[in-house]
Amino acid sequence: MNHLVIMAGGVGSRFWPLSSEVVPKQFLDVLGCGKTLIQLTVDRFKDIVPMENIWIVTSEKYKATIAEQLPEVPVANVLFEPCRRNTAPCICYVSYKIKKRDPRANIVVTPSDHVVLDSSTFRSVVENAMEFSAETDAIVTLGMRPTRPETGYGYIKADLTFSSSRKKDIFRVDSFKEKPNLELAEEYVKHDNYLWNSGIFIWSVSTIINAFRVYEPDMSKAFERLTPVYDTAEEQERINELYPSLENISVDYAILEKAEEIFVCPASFGWSDLGTWTSLRDNSQKDRYGNAGIGQDINFYDSFNCVVHAEKLKKVVVQGLDGYVVAERDGTLLICKLSEEQRIKLFHD
Repeated sequence: MNHLVIMAGGVGSRFWPLSSEVVPKQFLDVLGCGKTLIQLTVDRFKDIVPMENIWIVTSEKYKATIAEQLPEVPVANVLFEPCRRNTAPCICYVSYKIKKRDPRANIVVTPSDHVVLDSSTFRSVVENAMEFSAETDAIVTLGMRPTRPETGYGYIKADLTFSSSRKKDIFRVDSFKEKPNLELAEEYVKHDNYLWNSGIFIWSVSTIINAFRVYEPDMSKAFERLTPVYDTAEEQERINELYPSLENISVDYAILEKAEEIFVCPASFGWSDLGTWTSLRDNSQKDRYGNAGIGQDINFYDSFNCVVHAEKLKKVVVQGLDGYVVAERDGTLLICKLSEEQRIKLFHD
């Protein structure tokens, strides 16, 4: 049976003043479409995974928010991390939970705050990769074909010389690359075997648990020992005791860069991790001058390549700006050059 794991513990402070630790971006209607990013994520998978097999891993501080935004997700499938320990402990924990319920589970893991513009192609790609992972011991990643020399994403170098024997559009991973500088990113996009790392992973529950047993044995043993208390009143207390002692490590470093049977499916379906105001502008409807306005009544005059997010203001007028973000939430107003948005964190710390 197919299962979906949504990782929803991030803060997403790069969208300040919209997002914060109190209300991270995954719980906001960043696109102004009437649904939050995590609601859009669930919607994308409704035809792939039954609702009773959707799992969310998050912080307990967001318990009420998830119940409000996703009432259709079973309460028992919402897992709470007591502290942030990156993606490896998150995935190890939920994998053991799923294994107890469904030892033959086939799993897709996704962040909660990404955007996909072509849902039909996305569904086709995911279903194809899940067929592959169900038939093999492979770990599959989705690699996005780059559209620009992006420095904000990690890259996957694929071996496109030979496809897998079972799926002609799935290839072995040659190596993972860190987020590059601009010069290196420009070099990457000249070659069709360099792909953006989407952070979407597909594997069977037996494959990922065996990988943790081999490459992260201490972490694996810790969660395996808790198997008898899963789905009992004792579970959360035991998880709260365990988590602070776990290594703070991503699944990329813990598993993916060490595993042998790892594959990538190159794809294009209008994907973005929506990690910056620039990416929000790129993924929003724009006027003829490149301006994107998200709100009730936003008006641009002599302005170019701007993004304005002000849903709660009745009327906004922007004049004479080029390449700016203007964002308002709860009485806080941000006006910043898009080229300087990496400094936004300094403004609210």
